[in-house]
Amino acid sequence: MENSEVDTIIKQYKGKESAILAILQDIQSKKKYLPKEILEQVSQKMQIPVTHIFRLATFYNALSIKPRGRHKIDVCLGTACHVRGGNKIIDKLKRDLGIPVGETTKDKRFTLESVRCVGCCSLGPVAVVDGDVYGRLTQDKIPALLKEFK
Repeated sequence: MENSEVDTIIKQYKGKESAILAILQDIQSKKKYLPKEILEQVSQKMQIPVTHIFRLATFYNALSIKPRGRHKIDVCLGTACHVRGGNKIIDKLKRDLGIPVGETTKDKRFTLESVRCVGCCSLGPVAVVDGDVYGRLTQDKIPALLKEFK
């Protein structure tokens, strides 16, 4: 991402500090993560301490300072999903993808995350892939799910 692209995003929000979260989201949607150099650039352009920007980038689950895969898989481990086998789903994904939770596959295809609730308790266990909800998952359904995104 070039300096001019970051400048354009900041100008889009008129450089308002209150828009910092939206600015970071827009940058991430283009880059797939928030590199340190870009956070420093935003800090300089907006005259906001880099520590403040870094805190935002690491606080919100939607933002990442590590490169993410093309497809983000969020497995719900909230109470209903946990009781219905959410841990088994995440274990199967870890085995099939060859990565722990919070990491990205070497080919940058998938990032695996756990979340506490996606609000679909009656469909548990649930995974959200690229914003689409997949409910009533079983370990047997995981290979077909992954195949959809390969």
